[in-house]
Amino acid sequence: MSFNTEPTGYIKTAVSDLQGAWENLKQAVADDFSFTDCDKLIFHIHEAMSWESVRNFQRMKTTLLLIENIASQTDAPEEVLFWLTEVRDSFNVVMQEIDKGNIQ
Repeated sequence: MSFNTEPTGYIKTAVSDLQGAWENLKQAVADDFSFTDCDKLIFHIHEAMSWESVRNFQRMKTTLLLIENIASQTDAPEEVLFWLTEVRDSFNVVMQEIDKGNIQ
């Protein structure tokens, strides 16, 4: 019987950074839960952080685009927009690592 090897530190860091960015975005929305469509944002953030999305980055990509569209049409606070940019940047790093074959 063989065991799967653990991913490299860099790959774990990229995925961990993405998870942390999602957590910070969720917290930023929760901290200022008074702006237009904040309820929609938090719902879709939870969807993007769900097990189904974490196991399927294409699904996460679609949900992230929806979140970006909702946020761009609201009066979302700067903190929310900052963390949304961080999520996008972290997501792009993970996608680059997938393209390189470092993440499966």
